[in-house]
Amino acid sequence: MTDIMVSVEVAAPAGTTWLALTDWPRQREWMLGTDVRVVEGNGRSVGSKLAAFTGVGGVGVTDTMEITGWEPPVRCTVRHLGKVVRGSGAFHVQDRGPDRSVLIWSERLALPFGPLGRLGWPVVKPAFLLGLRYSLRRFARFAESYSVGAA
Repeated sequence: MTDIMVSVEVAAPAGTTWLALTDWPRQREWMLGTDVRVVEGNGRSVGSKLAAFTGVGGVGVTDTMEITGWEPPVRCTVRHLGKVVRGSGAFHVQDRGPDRSVLIWSERLALPFGPLGRLGWPVVKPAFLLGLRYSLRRFARFAESYSVGAA
């Protein structure tokens, strides 16, 4: 297992940050190479399932997740159910006043491919974190200009 935690400050109220974060179909607007869709349920309750394809040119991996915790506008937890991505994740929005919030993204992942995955993770991890940090900076801009129902 490996633990990952990255955060970003957002110049928007916590409620707006939460709505932007959980607008799953629009995640492609800020998450590098990722397209998310709700595959079961409403995407806003425990038991709902999401599928996130991350890749380029049709080559990539699908991360299937089940929402295991739903505490708007503060926290959403998921369980990763895929063959490659397994473990748990959490999205936590902290209120920092009327016009500020912080998004904390954390993951506890089982590395795929057994010993090869454990050996390769130190090489892959810096690029993974770079992409995640880049995406969260894009998320902050997305949330700061977020309006419900825009596409």
